[in-house]
Amino acid sequence: MRTVQRAKSLTFIILYFAAGDFAQEIKTDYDRKADFSLYKRVSFEKVETKDPLWVDRITAAISGELTARGMTQDASNGDMAIIAIGMTTDRQTLDTFYTSFQGGWGWRWGSGYGNETTTTEPYTVGTLVVDLFDRKTKALLWRGSADNTLSNSSTKNIKAFNKSVDKLFKGFPPK
Repeated sequence: MRTVQRAKSLTFIILYFAAGDFAQEIKTDYDRKADFSLYKRVSFEKVETKDPLWVDRITAAISGELTARGMTQDASNGDMAIIAIGMTTDRQTLDTFYTSFQGGWGWRWGSGYGNETTTTEPYTVGTLVVDLFDRKTKALLWRGSADNTLSNSSTKNIKAFNKSVDKLFKGFPPK
């Protein structure tokens, strides 16, 4: 019996940590008529977040990705304007655990379902939304968003953030 409980506990722990890798959600969309080859220089219009430490992190990560794709940063005269907004949302999940499963079905064996315990687990999701606009026409060219569950460790959050931005710009510029 203890071996079965240990196996179940180990399975739960593995699934719990594996879920962290899949908790990241990336979405992108773009103007299908836009010719992205015309845009070579980018300028940041606004980077907004509640935590001022993240402004430089967001700016550096986006700049790095766009530079790696052949674009140059121009402080005030880019072809494309960038607006990036970082935010957090508190959410919760319900976890239900069942114990003491007994017997089988029917009058002869009993129909013991056991006990269940449900707990709520709060967690925080960080979201980054990046908009790229044509500087002259103000038309939205591209939008990307990345959601990721945050931990209590700023080092882990920074690593996860950098991976999210890398994934966010993976298919940029659209072909």
